[in-house]
Amino acid sequence: MSVAINPSILSADFANLQHELERISTADAAHIDVMDNHFVPNLTWGPPVVKRLREVSPVPFDVHLMIDDPDRWAPQYADVGSESVTFHAEAATAPIKLARTLRESGAKAGLALRPATAVEPYLDLLTEIDMLLIMTVEPGFGGQKFLDVTLPKIRRAASALEGSGIPVRLQVDGGITEETIVRAAEAGADCFVAGSSVYGAEDPQAAIAALRSLGKRARKKRRPHSYTGINISDECSCS
Repeated sequence: MSVAINPSILSADFANLQHELERISTADAAHIDVMDNHFVPNLTWGPPVVKRLREVSPVPFDVHLMIDDPDRWAPQYADVGSESVTFHAEAATAPIKLARTLRESGAKAGLALRPATAVEPYLDLLTEIDMLLIMTVEPGFGGQKFLDVTLPKIRRAASALEGSGIPVRLQVDGGITEETIVRAAEAGADCFVAGSSVYGAEDPQAAIAALRSLGKRARKKRRPHSYTGINISDECSCS
């Protein structure tokens, strides 16, 4: 898959979010972090704000739900126009049902894993989702440093995806800079959430272009390997 750069507006100027979205018009999507002060110790915005921002945004929305009870709330973010909605495996009660509901609503479904959550128990769900998000920091706050301990998990996830042939994006979120994007891309990620490295730059468009170029170059250098530890079937029996 092509490399995608999705800047996080968590690092933007909250006083003028329409302008901040316009500043990243060359991005593949805007990453919208939704936090509820329960699943993570922070609070951001809900469906009404996301709906209004989507109406004025020049780029699609990649919504990342860091909330309790996504089974109840996630479909609302699809209903307000978000092109992609990602929920956490650790918070969802019925991830397959939720993913199917999101897809039926017209949004792509993403599944997110915290840094310490193993990827293997969720590989059977790959046929039900459009994106797998591996957090490279603990969710809840922007500006954290990239956790290199997540690189082996990214490699295993990438190998499983490549071995299965399922067209699922592999996204990483947290601490993405011009340095760390190379390591993440070489490990197999193809979609990168960048906050402060984009919005902290004097020219966000140039920062997006630089990250995209580095990601593409790194992915061309990597040598894919099929992961044989999990047999991904056409029919998922997980509940």
